[in-house]
Amino acid sequence: MMKKVETKEAPQAIGPYSQGVIANNLFYSSGQIPLTPQGEMVTGSISDQTHQVFSNLKAVLSAAGSSFEGVIKTTVFLKDMNDFQEFNEVYQQYFTTHQPARSCVEVARLPKDALVEIELIAIAGK
Repeated sequence: MMKKVETKEAPQAIGPYSQGVIANNLFYSSGQIPLTPQGEMVTGSISDQTHQVFSNLKAVLSAAGSSFEGVIKTTVFLKDMNDFQEFNEVYQQYFTTHQPARSCVEVARLPKDALVEIELIAIAGK
């Protein structure tokens, strides 16, 4: 059985998908880009955009009864791999002692021309 996860503390889906789902006690998030919960795009540096993405991820994790400590795996999409070091400086602020598995790839283009998108898998209720 799957349960849809929704919160107004993160941007609403901009297509035919949900913010995330829980299945077999695991939470699978949709990719989060630097949109505010009101739907405004955060422009500026990769750092500014990454902080907004993490704010969105925190909100959907909370709605799933989880937190950053429950994250098993993240997948990171960067528009430009030259932003990798600056991105990592922000990323490590959210995963200090707990460091989940991660993939990071450069992509040609992201929704709304974002510089970064992150999706994750976490233990629901942790």
